Amino acid sequence: MEQLSQKKKLTIMIALMAAMFFAAINQTIVSTAMPRIIAILGGIEYYTWVITIYMLTSTIATVLVGKLSDIYGRKPFLLVGIVLFIIGAFLCGTSTTVFQLITYRGIQGIGGGILMSATVTAVGDLFAPRERAKWTGLMMAIFGFSSVIGPTLGGFMVDHIAWKWIFWIFLPLGIIAFGMIWSMFPKTARKTTESIDYWGSLLLSLMLIALLLGFSWAGTKYDWGSPQIIGMFASAAVLLVLLILVERQAKSPVLPLSMFKNSIVTISNSVGFLMNAGMMGAMMYLPFFVQGVLGISPTNSGFVNMPMSIAMIFLSAMSGRWISKSGKYKRFALIGMPFMVAGMLMMAFMTNVGVAVAAMIVFGIGLGISMPVFTLTVQNAVEPSQLGVATATATLFRNLGGTIGIAVMGTVMNSTLTSKLKDAVAAGQGPDLSQVDAATAEKLSSFLNPQMLLDQPKLKELHATLPEQIQPLFTHIIEMVRSVLSDSLTVVFLFGMSLLIVAFVLVFFLKEIPLRSSDKKEAVTVEPSEKLKKEPALNN
Repeated sequence: MEQLSQKKKLTIMIALMAAMFFAAINQTIVSTAMPRIIAILGGIEYYTWVITIYMLTSTIATVLVGKLSDIYGRKPFLLVGIVLFIIGAFLCGTSTTVFQLITYRGIQGIGGGILMSATVTAVGDLFAPRERAKWTGLMMAIFGFSSVIGPTLGGFMVDHIAWKWIFWIFLPLGIIAFGMIWSMFPKTARKTTESIDYWGSLLLSLMLIALLLGFSWAGTKYDWGSPQIIGMFASAAVLLVLLILVERQAKSPVLPLSMFKNSIVTISNSVGFLMNAGMMGAMMYLPFFVQGVLGISPTNSGFVNMPMSIAMIFLSAMSGRWISKSGKYKRFALIGMPFMVAGMLMMAFMTNVGVAVAAMIVFGIGLGISMPVFTLTVQNAVEPSQLGVATATATLFRNLGGTIGIAVMGTVMNSTLTSKLKDAVAAGQGPDLSQVDAATAEKLSSFLNPQMLLDQPKLKELHATLPEQIQPLFTHIIEMVRSVLSDSLTVVFLFGMSLLIVAFVLVFFLKEIPLRSSDKKEAVTVEPSEKLKKEPALNN
């Protein structure tokens, strides 16, 4: 990228933050509304797929775009990402079945993956690692700000207007972001010496699809030990071996294996994987507790999420400045991650709104302190010429963690829910249906479905339409299902907490090299850890 004045850089950052906010707000506005949308469209068994398909397509797009943007520049991918995201969001609002919603979310995910990868990498193009820290913190704060207004706005909208407007309301912002990037972002000359790694890209995409489909279908559509799931994982393993063989010979590999010789890159990506697996998998089910167990409306559910977002915004911006000032980053991960663990533990034993809000605050503190760290560590440890692919790889591992975490926790949730519901019925915790006729008993048994808890207006309507003598039995069944859902969510949150504990332990093994004040080639290293100890030039 050409040398730019500080004023020009600030102007470009405004455009990038507009693009980041557009993608982020369209994600967070859906979070609290999605349980109600699924209840309206039907198909709670496909609930995880609405999230998983977005993560799957965005993950593949992210890693492929990383290398391509190193060749062609960031601008065309920023523009294409915005266009695809707009198309996907518009189509989501036209969905009449859960399968249409899943398909359109996949299109939206391609745009989102391209956009997020190119945006974060573009910040790396503009600023050296030490100055980059504060801008990374600000970008995370933008995401946090969308987390404040998104869930609350989404909950309010799904309570008061047609849910399709949740996907459509911010489309004009996407058009504005497109115009800003088009006019403000500088073009980059193509690197004619670089070739495109077609075989590596194909094998990487197929490997990711097989791996993520295996985790998504295991325990839901097929048993973990079924031929289909074993076949998926076996295919992923074979494709991984072929990918490694191809990448070792590729002139310009889409996934440079040399990066993984660097312990900083490997550990940072591992922590990012585990952190997102624990965070995304568990946070996905928070609306289930707030709306399903506590019976709070989607609007008020958004207010429960707000304290976490506010804490994350403030501390993301501040930790970015602190990292930039000190040039050190490891201490912030060591401070932040215990807060995340504690917050997740509090979620596991939530009993009321007060505890839920407190858990959100604690978790938000940890998230805000830790979030800016791990992309920064990877960018600081590689050659500037590999900035795009390194950033994409870090994002890949985070997205993989989120996707696999959601899939595995979906399996944990469904299996635990089914088991505990059967145990509760067998233990006689439900109402005595022998006092009613067979038809009524069959109708009441059909209410043993946690999906009903996610649509409170429909639940109240059902209660009101039942004969007065049956209403107490209906109430008894609903309370039993609420209790079972609460117990199942405790297992999910504890599983997420265990992943965060492993991530925290790995942080202790992360070697720290001071953040560079320039992007000079000689100031970085991609060699193994032994060489890192020998290079005083890193301490700028």
